[in-house]
Amino acid sequence: MTSKINYWVKHIIVGLTIGLPLAIYGPQVFSQQLYSYKVVKVADGDTVQFEAPFMQQYLGLKPVLALRVLGVDTPEKGSRAKCPEESAKAELASEFTKKAVAKAKTIQFEIKDHDKFGGRVLGDVFIDGKRLSEMLIKNGHARAYFGEKKQSWCNNNT
Repeated sequence: MTSKINYWVKHIIVGLTIGLPLAIYGPQVFSQQLYSYKVVKVADGDTVQFEAPFMQQYLGLKPVLALRVLGVDTPEKGSRAKCPEESAKAELASEFTKKAVAKAKTIQFEIKDHDKFGGRVLGDVFIDGKRLSEMLIKNGHARAYFGEKKQSWCNNNT
């Protein structure tokens, strides 16, 4: 029961912390500005968790946010993959992002918006001055994606 409460409290806090300024001032409140935060974890090829010191710590929750890289689609991992090939490609995308983060001299975050699912923000990660979104696409680990129907990562197009 306590974990469900913590889950909802975290989402409400993230929504207020990110959503309220966006609702009042619009996306320009975050865009075109880069922030330097410590990476906590690479969740997958297009999602990076970072320390968010601007968030208050409530109910023992760590001030950490996940940023989903805007404008790309990477393959899904594990049970979310539609075929073994997609899962394998997802692992390669995750490893690519992990290595890029580990080798980086500077990492900056550009926050554009909040995610429709809550608990995440949307934007891009700048690794030594290069956009992660562009790096993923250039190296074949992602496709450009702007809300249209996603293409399959499986050979049989399932």
